[in-house]
Amino acid sequence: MGVLKIAIQKSGRLSENSKKLLEECGIKFSNGTGVLKTTAKNFPVELLFLRDDDIPQYVEQQVADIGILGENVVFEKNKDINIIEQLGFAGCRLSMAIPREELYTGPQYFQNKKIATSYPRILGEFLKEHNISAEIEEISGSVEIAPGIGLADAVCDIVSSGSTLLTNGLHEVETILKSQAVIVGNKNLDTEKQAILEKLLFRIRSVKSANENKYILLNAPVSAIDDICKILPGMKSPTIVPLVEKGWCSLHSVVKEDEFWVRIDQLREAGAQGILVIPIEKMIL
Repeated sequence: MGVLKIAIQKSGRLSENSKKLLEECGIKFSNGTGVLKTTAKNFPVELLFLRDDDIPQYVEQQVADIGILGENVVFEKNKDINIIEQLGFAGCRLSMAIPREELYTGPQYFQNKKIATSYPRILGEFLKEHNISAEIEEISGSVEIAPGIGLADAVCDIVSSGSTLLTNGLHEVETILKSQAVIVGNKNLDTEKQAILEKLLFRIRSVKSANENKYILLNAPVSAIDDICKILPGMKSPTIVPLVEKGWCSLHSVVKEDEFWVRIDQLREAGAQGILVIPIEKMIL
């Protein structure tokens, strides 16, 4: 039987999230300190722990069949690979930032400026799109310090909370790209590896659906059922179970995480009581 080779970042937050996702998919593997390759014990995949910047090239060259990494790296490296699935974690943005005391007047602010970045390709496209002539200073790390030491006038860097920019006397002025973790794949997977990938994607989508939803149980008077059903349609419709107490029932349904608190307020106003909210481990659609 074939084995699907998966490249993930060898260290850092994205690495931990990637391993957690695979574990939630029921895939068991060992990952000791310094291990760069391991085979899953109960699913036909092999994990390669690599530098995230190298993953697009390795996937293109079929050293790895698929990879998990940030969209920012995918777009910067611009390799001949497919984005297969957005994963919804490791969210960040690639943004322009300038010294805090500087007044930002729009993209033309960067005309004839020197901009430090680890993303010269994406930055170059941004400058071209806005007809801006600027010098790109490519550096591999600690980009945010560049203006403070006189290396550049501005930076183009990955931002999560923005605290690092503030610490270095910068403020964010323009977002170029919003990024999250994705699965990328080689365009020439054989039939056997494609079948393994489909099974893996089925598990991943079940985990994602579970993480994005909550299971909700509540008690309500029968007279309020119609109103509550409009608030809680569920995947198809709520499950309704009669209670021993006459005139009352229990409703079971699913609520999207990002709608949760709004729905709870609506349910209480409609007459719901004893509301229980339970995490969903897996959700098969």
